[in-house]
Amino acid sequence: MTDLSSDVLHYTAFATDPGGGNPAGVVLDASGLDDAAMLAIAADLGYSESAFLTAPPDGLGEPGRAFTMRFFSPKAEVPFCGHATVATAVALAERIGPGALTFATRSGTVPVEVAEVGGVLTATLTSVEPYQEEVPDVAEALDALRWAEDDLDPGIPPRFAYAGARHLVLAAATRERLADLDYDFDRLLAYMTGHDLTTVQLVWRASRHVFHVRDPFPVGGVVEDPATGAAAAAFGAYLRELGEIASAATLTLHQGEDMGRPGLLTVELRDGDPRVRVSGAAVRIPAPGQDAGRR
Repeated sequence: MTDLSSDVLHYTAFATDPGGGNPAGVVLDASGLDDAAMLAIAADLGYSESAFLTAPPDGLGEPGRAFTMRFFSPKAEVPFCGHATVATAVALAERIGPGALTFATRSGTVPVEVAEVGGVLTATLTSVEPYQEEVPDVAEALDALRWAEDDLDPGIPPRFAYAGARHLVLAAATRERLADLDYDFDRLLAYMTGHDLTTVQLVWRASRHVFHVRDPFPVGGVVEDPATGAAAAAFGAYLRELGEIASAATLTLHQGEDMGRPGLLTVELRDGDPRVRVSGAAVRIPAPGQDAGRR
């Protein structure tokens, strides 16, 4: 590793205000930590995920700008986390400068580009190759959410979607349905565990390319994730596969408003590239107490 700090840093991603977006713990040098120690730090922080950097595999990326990255929720390790990737990339850029970064994750190699625009650092991650699957038991998920079938938008049918982690995409027919989130924590946890899901991506379409989204995250030990980059990538790829957007398009996702932590995610799809790019700002925040979303 470099001379990066082993201290736990606190950043929020997909926002420029410390009171918005999704907080993440960031450890820029976790070389002295084993799995149990990383999990204990994540559990103590109570954020939906925290990120831990160690040395990269041989030959990965530019020396000094490539790392192995692991993610832990308060309950377990997760394969990929978009908001913690953005937070970590900005934390690194503040120390080693903007530019290209490369992260080796459990889901594959994730390139990130950090740029400074108007004094704000913004990170753009490029996902691993996505895929989608049919959902065989939608009724079970709806029951856990306390939703009815007619609460769904028929134009965006339920799907399992992956772009580094698996998510169930459910589209609400109204903004009111999305805002009223009151689900059975244990029942949704069991459903998600059975399908190897990281979050449930609940969406409402405000216009063709603008969505409001929410992500229950009981498998991570929190009620809701305030801003979810991995799910945003998976959702963008799914919309393209569905034919709801062009093969080259930019989406705007608003998340966290219903939690009082507004965040903004930009999702970009490009012709000839199945991968998805997710962009957002990140800023350092004061070290807080336990996260209010913790179960």
